[in-house]
Amino acid sequence: MNKHPARWLKPSQLHLLSEIATHGQLQLAADAMAVTQPAASRMLAEVERQLGAPLFIRRPKGMEPTQEGRAVLRRVDVVLREMRSMVADVDLLQQGLAGSVSVGAVTGPAVSHLVAAIREIKSTAPRAEISVDVMPSRDLLHQLMAGKMDFVLARILPEFDSHAFEITPMRDERIVIVARANHPLARAHVVTLTELSSYEWIMQQRGAPIREAIVNAFAQVGLPEPHNVVSSPSALLSMAYLAQSDAVTPMVQEVASLLIQPPIGAGFSVLNLPHDIRVSPYYLLRLRRRPLTPLALSLRDSLLARSNDPDLARCYASDL
Repeated sequence: MNKHPARWLKPSQLHLLSEIATHGQLQLAADAMAVTQPAASRMLAEVERQLGAPLFIRRPKGMEPTQEGRAVLRRVDVVLREMRSMVADVDLLQQGLAGSVSVGAVTGPAVSHLVAAIREIKSTAPRAEISVDVMPSRDLLHQLMAGKMDFVLARILPEFDSHAFEITPMRDERIVIVARANHPLARAHVVTLTELSSYEWIMQQRGAPIREAIVNAFAQVGLPEPHNVVSSPSALLSMAYLAQSDAVTPMVQEVASLLIQPPIGAGFSVLNLPHDIRVSPYYLLRLRRRPLTPLALSLRDSLLARSNDPDLARCYASDL
């Protein structure tokens, strides 16, 4: 059981003590706080009553802290600094300039839009903590449903109840076929799927959207899917394999552009197909039951603005 009465001081009382210590006169302290001198005097008397000790000695040249006053003032400065910092932190959070946000995306939008949106946010909010995971849609949706991500850029899968999501349509993705720059087909004006069927392929596992898009593309021209396949979700392994063989791999246009254009220029080439291959659209998804923080809203808005920019879309289309 607490034997001492509560001695909590109000922020205004702490402020008064700080101003008295700074100015050395009660009138000047009262002026700094925009209160009358009698009001400041009553406030000081109440503080001293609460603490049970005089904090200042009134002298002809001003007010001088007592031993107890000096001890209190050391704490007052710390508390006021922390309070100012607390208010500043809240302001930054409310403005979307601080805090943390966790997002996820499939590869294409992560490369094409998310990187630029994050850079924009960090340019004005360097204290913002932004976590990003790039993974397949199924994993992203599991993370979102578990509350581990604020929003994701992913495809909606049938095993998930879409009523749980706020859904913002984005776009589909163009698939291109990538090979090493000196591949036998790299200089061909047009490369048909019939020609490609005899080559080794590196693809994601069955069921992955890109692989399904390739299977459908072969079926549409009456061909079976490629039979000589190495299955791996690793982009790094795919690049290493392509560099050492005549294998080919499908990937979204944005990733291919990143690999073959400066400043990376990784020594790969995009083969010229006669027709586009598209993968199903992705969406910006968040849980309806979980409102976004100001920081997450800022990142989402930047992302949406970039995804709807026709100049940006033409830029990626012209890269390849």
